[in-house]
Amino acid sequence: MIRALALLLLPFSAQAEVYRIATYNTELSRNGPGLLLRDIQRDDAQVRAVVDVITAARPDTIALQGIDWDLDGAALSALSEKLRDAGLDFPYHFSARPNAGLETPLDLDGDGQTQGPGDAQGWGKFTGHGGVAVLSRFEILTDHVQDYSGLLWKDLPGATLPSKNGLPFPSEAAHEAQRLSSTVHWVLPIKTPHGRLSLMTFHATPPVFDGPEDRNRLRNRDEIRFWSVLLNGGLGPVPRGPFVIAGDANLDLTRGEGHKLAIRTLLNSSHVQDLVPADPLGSSATVDWKATGEMRVDYVLPSSDLQISETGVVWPEEGDGLNDSAQRASRHRLVWVDIILP
Repeated sequence: MIRALALLLLPFSAQAEVYRIATYNTELSRNGPGLLLRDIQRDDAQVRAVVDVITAARPDTIALQGIDWDLDGAALSALSEKLRDAGLDFPYHFSARPNAGLETPLDLDGDGQTQGPGDAQGWGKFTGHGGVAVLSRFEILTDHVQDYSGLLWKDLPGATLPSKNGLPFPSEAAHEAQRLSSTVHWVLPIKTPHGRLSLMTFHATPPVFDGPEDRNRLRNRDEIRFWSVLLNGGLGPVPRGPFVIAGDANLDLTRGEGHKLAIRTLLNSSHVQDLVPADPLGSSATVDWKATGEMRVDYVLPSSDLQISETGVVWPEEGDGLNDSAQRASRHRLVWVDIILP
């Protein structure tokens, strides 16, 4: 099976309950509405591979990126059924319309045209393209979900919006309409047998494909910085109780493009624990892109008041029965943390 590269952190008794939280960019997004549902129903090879990876990790709650949203939740329900057939039942799931593909009448990317993928609130070819979803073995308290996806970028304290030649880029109208989240920023309360825990999830825009206006890098920085602002009370009352931030930040601490200070500030915050799993060579990579190689861009960050037993990355190993599945599924790896429930 797939080897989970884990770091054992704390001893715990055989009677203790362990709650595994994971994040995984499945890269299942398709090029048109309804195509993901079609491929799930057809038992597409990539879908089977994603199911293999998730069932190998066996999380209790998982945040998924790269899942196309549809109004009736049909694709997510179909994926959940595939997982159930494979022996992993998630009776609770949550998704909502992301900013990805959400049309606007404006030229938001500054290419001089409107109604393109870059003119949506988040890059996308159609509404819901490349959305986010959460599956859970424990109840998601949907009536208490906090959805910050509608927050305007300019309204984030300390935000830096793009400019070119001293003028707002691409326009003042774009600055007035542009949301911060390229997909979502959610705080989802989950009712575990040992109390309430909040899952905080997002999928930040890649900090690349920019000109001198630096639009994508600035947006990536502020999408990550959002969590620091929230936890420091800059957006109103701080969410109470233990939490886990789980998502795709699209930013490595040292490699690739992007403003590194945002992720470093979050990982060094007193609010969270950054428990870094590593292989025997010291790698903590969570993605392998052909252009840049291995990088750490996917994170699971428990709050500092939680007791952790293990953390790991589901990593394909040569000669492993599921190695081919992991390679076919996604360029990203599933990242998990085991919390000890009192």
